[in-house]
Amino acid sequence: MVGNTAEAEDLTQEAFLQLFRKISTFRGESAFSTWLHRLAVNVVLMKLRKKSGKETSLEQVTEPDDESGGPRRDFGAADLKLSGSLDRVNLQRAVDRLPPGYKAVFVLHDVEGYEHNEIAEIMHCSIGNSKSQLHKARMRLRELLHEEIRERARAERRAAGSASSSED
Repeated sequence: MVGNTAEAEDLTQEAFLQLFRKISTFRGESAFSTWLHRLAVNVVLMKLRKKSGKETSLEQVTEPDDESGGPRRDFGAADLKLSGSLDRVNLQRAVDRLPPGYKAVFVLHDVEGYEHNEIAEIMHCSIGNSKSQLHKARMRLRELLHEEIRERARAERRAAGSASSSED
């Protein structure tokens, strides 16, 4: 069913683990072998449903693209998932540096998805206060993130400057 010996062995092991876990559900209305076969087939079908995307060989990925003639993937390109996770870390640091009132409203509205009337109820304040706190929180976050970018640029300039002076 899976066309791969190693994967078939893994699924066989998974089927026997399921057998161990679910043996108490066997009612004896059919032969044990029939029940075990159905359990094994279900394990394989669940695996096939969960499988996302097909496997691709490295040769196929690096062969030239039919349309452009260039490589199908650029292995030296920036990893967008990685840069996104760095952005998330920087954003979390900035949120952690917000004053408590700003942070609470920001998290409730922009992270948790509450409306201003709900936030006002939760925090025992007016809707206008909730909106004001959110605006101030976003402005402060913007400042904190810009500070982070400027600090990173300064550090890169210092590192480049010290590298060039050590080469002289």
